[in-house]
Amino acid sequence: MLDRRGFVLSALTLPLLLSGARKTLSAPADKMVMAMHQNTSSGAGFRGSLEGWARAGIELVELNSTLLDGFLETDSLTGARVLLDDLGQTPICAAVALPDLWIPGPARKSSLDSWRRRCAQFSELGVQKIYSPSLTFREITSADFDATPEAIFETAEIASGYELICMIEFLRNSTHLATLRSALNMIRAADHPNVRPMIDFFHFWSGLSKLEDLDLLKPGELEHCHFQDLLDAPQELTDNRYRVIPGDGIAPLNAILSKLKEKEYTGALSVELFREELVNGDPYSVAAEIKEKSEKVMSDAGVL
Repeated sequence: MLDRRGFVLSALTLPLLLSGARKTLSAPADKMVMAMHQNTSSGAGFRGSLEGWARAGIELVELNSTLLDGFLETDSLTGARVLLDDLGQTPICAAVALPDLWIPGPARKSSLDSWRRRCAQFSELGVQKIYSPSLTFREITSADFDATPEAIFETAEIASGYELICMIEFLRNSTHLATLRSALNMIRAADHPNVRPMIDFFHFWSGLSKLEDLDLLKPGELEHCHFQDLLDAPQELTDNRYRVIPGDGIAPLNAILSKLKEKEYTGALSVELFREELVNGDPYSVAAEIKEKSEKVMSDAGVL
């Protein structure tokens, strides 16, 4: 008999495809699925965000390690797993922000220790994928890039021990991996089956990447997406406050989604926003609005 979590997955026809050590979320045919990132409702905490979203019909969720820590102050990992099961939610991905994780540096040893601990935690919660952004802002040399593939391989090997796919989120303001092109080059050079590329629409469109860079993706290579729109503003002034709900901005979402469809991406579009009125708003109302607008954008692009 399927448990609640298994039933939700089967009802959504989102099979887990196992290929060697690889485990991934897939939507039917050439479609994508909407998810929510806990950063979007971080003000409500781990439990509050999930409970509010469940009322709005959000079934696929991306977990935040900081919010999990807050939950664990008074509860347990078992309690978190029970909460997710009771709400009928599937944790498809987890966010862990660790400096120098993908490159040799002063914070790397500590970050690797934290990475190992987070992999163990989220694996126990049934998470399928885990990512960390390219948090490096010091001066970087070509020698640092030469050493990056080995660092990526080591990080991916740890995730592999917990049967997790790991991903690098390139950050537009990172001095290390700031573009899709750089992230792809380093991931491919690392040549580890458990590390994959992902895209955050904000970092992609407001940074140095170009729309044609999506042509660099191999079919089926992209593992995960963070989904948002952008306000119309000078690129130099754009920061997290300029992230808005899909459909409320000026980013070429249809063109990006069409290209991802061409590249056979059938995973989640996880809405990640940081605007204060959303982060501290009622999770139910926020999720309901995001769901309605995001699904319209996805439907108009032919990926829902």
